[in-house]
Amino acid sequence: MTITLHWHAAALTLGLLAGLGAAAPDVEITPVHAGEAVAAAPTDGRRAVEIAICLDTSGSMSGLIEAAKQKLWSIVNEFAMAEPAPRLRVALLTYGNNGHSEEDGWVRLDVPLTEDLDRVSQQLFSLTTNGGTELVGRVVNVATGRLDWHPSDDAFKLIIVAGNESADQDTVVAFRDQCRRTIGTGVMINSIYCGDPTDGLAPAWREVAALADGRFASIDHDHGTVVVATPFDEPLATLSTRLNETYIPYGAAGQTAWANQTAQDNNAQSLNEAAAAERCVTKGNSVVYCNSTWDLVDACRNKTVELAEVKVEDLPEAMQAMTLEERAAHVAAMDARRTELQAQIQEIGVKRTAFIAAEVQRQQLDQTKSFDFVIRQAIREQAGTKGFRFPALPAPPAPETAPTPPAETAPNQP
Repeated sequence: MTITLHWHAAALTLGLLAGLGAAAPDVEITPVHAGEAVAAAPTDGRRAVEIAICLDTSGSMSGLIEAAKQKLWSIVNEFAMAEPAPRLRVALLTYGNNGHSEEDGWVRLDVPLTEDLDRVSQQLFSLTTNGGTELVGRVVNVATGRLDWHPSDDAFKLIIVAGNESADQDTVVAFRDQCRRTIGTGVMINSIYCGDPTDGLAPAWREVAALADGRFASIDHDHGTVVVATPFDEPLATLSTRLNETYIPYGAAGQTAWANQTAQDNNAQSLNEAAAAERCVTKGNSVVYCNSTWDLVDACRNKTVELAEVKVEDLPEAMQAMTLEERAAHVAAMDARRTELQAQIQEIGVKRTAFIAAEVQRQQLDQTKSFDFVIRQAIREQAGTKGFRFPALPAPPAPETAPTPPAETAPNQP
């Protein structure tokens, strides 16, 4: 077991989550590279939770990107505990980057609101910094007007806007006016200033949050992220690989999305074992990690497709020669195997969380100054205003030995 501290001036970037709704802005902005539109999800008993992450990717913000990569899955896992069950969609926007279009205010909509969290991760890992002009009003304007936010008043619509320069640089879209328009839709904005909270730039960032009933946070070099490697990480990595074998890609994008699932496993692992373990815990929760658009098991679980209506050419090659009954049996077998693996992941994930809590306590690490602690507090407080409930965090027991994953018994994947 090892404990490492990762220090980022911008570490709180993803931490405090706030809401954003679809207003009709006075200034119309059409960002380039917006990607395809994703229609608001139909009602299925889950409550809509939608997060727009707006990252400053100007030249000085590489630490911000690294924090986003490290903590994406931790944030998702906090929402996974919520009741009622959330239907989570995430969008990613970047701003302040000279590689973006000047006409669009150096703002880019990288990923529209989507349940495909692997796609969000893929884009995060492709981001690079490039010095530019950071227009906070403009990125909030684009997020407000160009994302297909869920129309329900019960939906928890969230926006994070993070940066380290003045929030008041935009002469076209004043951030104060834009924040008022956004909160007028009944949604909040959180601002994260990556700098000293007592310096001259912080007050405007405080206004961003205050004008939209959100939360303000700032991070300096003395605050960081606690990363604890545990004996549970290796078993989770094994289960993550086995879980991938239960997916049945279909349709034109199926094989690409399935390959991307493994690619994002590898990306998380490239950071550290803790990031990979957090991602595995996300994959073990079918509520927040759902891939109905490309996986037949999830699609049939959620009744978004009828197996009999899937074209033969859209199926994996090994399933094309099967009868309908054989296909149904194969999907059911993979579903059962996935349910088994996800139960194991959730059980180990609970033990891993308790192990980390015990180690933090034993080492007397101050979590109140850490990225993770602030995230949990913000999510629980703000989501509670929309009727979401979270279980109490368990008291840390003594660390225990990690289990060995059971022998592989899964049926062969075509």
